[in-house]
Amino acid sequence: MNGDSITVSGVEAEYTDIANRNAWALVYQKIGRECHAYPYTCTEAKKLENKPLNRYRDVNPYDHSRVILKRCERDYINANLVKMQRANRKYILTQGPLAFTVGHFWLMVWEQRSRAILMLNKIIEKNETKCHWYWPRAVGEDSKMVLKDVQLTVEQIQEEDFNYYSTRVFRIVDLETSESREVIQFHYTTWPDFGVPQSPHAFLEFLRRVRASGALEADAGPAVVHCSAGIGRSGTFCLVDSCLVIIENEGIENLSVQQVLLEMRKDRMGLIQTPDQLRFSYQAIIEGAKRLDPDYKEPDMEESIYSTVPDEEEPPPPPPPRGESLSRAPKRPLPSIPVSASLGDMHQLTAEASSDESLPASPAPDTSPASSADDEDEPPPPESVSEPAAAELRRRRTLALAERVSAIKRRARDAERWHDLKRSLYKPLTITFGVILAGIVIYAYVKH
Repeated sequence: MNGDSITVSGVEAEYTDIANRNAWALVYQKIGRECHAYPYTCTEAKKLENKPLNRYRDVNPYDHSRVILKRCERDYINANLVKMQRANRKYILTQGPLAFTVGHFWLMVWEQRSRAILMLNKIIEKNETKCHWYWPRAVGEDSKMVLKDVQLTVEQIQEEDFNYYSTRVFRIVDLETSESREVIQFHYTTWPDFGVPQSPHAFLEFLRRVRASGALEADAGPAVVHCSAGIGRSGTFCLVDSCLVIIENEGIENLSVQQVLLEMRKDRMGLIQTPDQLRFSYQAIIEGAKRLDPDYKEPDMEESIYSTVPDEEEPPPPPPPRGESLSRAPKRPLPSIPVSASLGDMHQLTAEASSDESLPASPAPDTSPASSADDEDEPPPPESVSEPAAAELRRRRTLALAERVSAIKRRARDAERWHDLKRSLYKPLTITFGVILAGIVIYAYVKH
C-alpha cells in the first residue's frame, strides 16, 4: 500500500458529486451505453441445444471468456471467467444451477480447482425459485450426492451459521481417479434480488471472511461466484473486492470505479444490475478503504451486524428484464441504503437523493409474480378481540402459510418436471429430423 494512510478524497468526492446531482441512474445508463459497443458474441449460448441450459434468456456468457467443461457430453455452462489483472484476481461468475445442470456446476468447480463457492442468493425469493438446491441436504455420508453423469460425489462435512451468512465445507471425490478435494461455500442469506445488503459494514465483514479462507488468492483456482443470474449481486461482490485490492496495491488516487466495472464487463455482460447496486458498491469501497488505514477504529454501531435479521427483506424496486436492466433506469425512486457509521454525511446525501429522485418511467415489464390479497399476511388481532376469535385467526394464518409454502414447492416441482420433459424430447426429435433430412437429400440425389 502506498503511504502511511489511505486518503479517500478522490472516490469519495466522485460519490458526493453524483449524490448531489441525484445522478446515479444517469451514471448507470452511461456505463450501459458504453458496454453496448463491445463486439463480443454469445454464439454458443444461443445454440438450440444450449438454450435450455440458460436460466434467463437474456443473460448469456460471452464466447471468448466462457468456461468450457472438459469431461461432459456438452462443454457448455452459463459461466464466464472474469479476470481483473490489476487486482491479480480471477472469478467464475455463473447463474444459480438448474435442476439438470447441478452435475455441470460441480464438474466446473472440480475442473477449475476452485476452493470456494460464493452463493449470494436464497433458493426461493419472493415466491420464486431463484436457484436449484445443489448441495447435500445434511452433513454426513448418508446425505452424499452421487453425480453419475459427471462421475463425482459431493459430501457435506461441516456447516456453521453466522446469522446473515452460513459456511459449509464439502468433500468432492472424483470416481474415475479417487482423488478428493475440499471446497467451502459462503452463503450470504440476506441480500435481496435486485437490491443491496443490509449495510456496507455487514458486507465487508463477509468479504473479510471470504478473503481469510484464501479462496481469492492467486495460487487458488478461481472462486465460483453466483446469485440467480450471476450478474447483479455477483458483479457487486467482485467489483468491491477488486477495487479494494487495487487501492491497497496502488493507492486510492489511481482508482476509477467505473473503469474497473467497464473492464470486468468485457468478460461477462451486465455486471451490476441497478443504480442502487452501483451506489452501494461506492459506499462499500469507501468504507473498505478506510479500514486499510493503520489508525482505523471500528465504528460504534448502534445495532450489531449479528443481530437477528427478518426472514423476508424489504421489497426491492420492481425488477426489469435481466438484459434490459443494463441501461434502463428503474420505474420507481431508489430506496435509501442503511446507515453505516463510518460513512458519515454521505448517507444523508443518499437519503435526500432518494426522496427527491424523479426518474422517467420505462416500459420494462415486472418479471416478479403478481401479488394478490391471499398472499398478504393478515394483521394481528386487536386487543379487543376475544381469545377464541384470536385463536381462530391464528389458526387461519397458519393454514394460509402452509398453503403458500406448499404452492411454492409445487411450482418448483412443476418447473423441474417441465425442464426434464424438454430434455427427454430433444434427442428423439433431433434424430427424427436428421432422418427426414437425410431422406430428402438421398431422394434428391437419386432423382437427379
